[in-house]
Amino acid sequence: MWEAPVVLAATPIGNLADATERLRLLIRSADVIACEDTRSTRHLISALGERTDARLVSLHEHNEAARSAELVGQAREGTRVLVVSDAGMPAVSDPGRRLVSAAIAADLPVTAAPGASAVPTALALSGLATDRFTFAGFVPRKQAERRALLKRLQREEWTTVLFESPHRIASTVTEFSEALGPTRRAAVARELTKKYEEVLRGELGELAELLTERHRERGIRGEIVLVIDHAADDAEPSLTLEQAASAVVQSAAGGERLKDASKRVARENRLHASDLYDAANRLRGGSG
Repeated sequence: MWEAPVVLAATPIGNLADATERLRLLIRSADVIACEDTRSTRHLISALGERTDARLVSLHEHNEAARSAELVGQAREGTRVLVVSDAGMPAVSDPGRRLVSAAIAADLPVTAAPGASAVPTALALSGLATDRFTFAGFVPRKQAERRALLKRLQREEWTTVLFESPHRIASTVTEFSEALGPTRRAAVARELTKKYEEVLRGELGELAELLTERHRERGIRGEIVLVIDHAADDAEPSLTLEQAASAVVQSAAGGERLKDASKRVARENRLHASDLYDAANRLRGGSG
């Protein structure tokens, strides 16, 4: 049963029927269960109708470094350590990576019991290319990191999968539409495997309008996965940032608002609108 002292096991991302028999056996036989949230894991065990004598300990971003060393030490002494997250596969945008690294460094066998995961599920349902894809984790909240992501996506040759908060998905898709162009295809998957599962597919511009309306009318709830199509073969911008800034200034001189011109020219040339606005504002002398 225990092929290795440390086993990472995927838990259901919504539908409890996705729990594997292997997960159930591991829960019953573990000595220690390291989990993202002990309360959530206790609830899961109860909901599955399982029982365990294992000691549940927390393993989250704030204690993973210290807890990993502790768990590796216990595993070396024969303790059977099961690692789970609140949903999906541990170590994939969830705690577990540091523990795996610590086990490898200690020459301690570690394996995984696969199962449900939001990343391949959303990718498969998106209708976008699946032969080559990249997972970029959560959409960054810091502006500099978001700009770096969008610059990469402007020329990305692979489909990209991201996580996003339901409270920010409308503004994020709107921002992506402005930076990547409204015709870039995408999919927004919500509440995967749950009762109200929904997958919205279309162009970024269309999705931005739909999500903005929903957010305004009744809000958006649930776990969200955003899938972005790869860039078109001709994704190289036709104008450099400097050339585009000059075009924006010329449009502004003709009466168009600088911000509106920046968005339009950025969309036409697959540049980031805020970068272009800043460049045009500098070129115009900072008068706004």
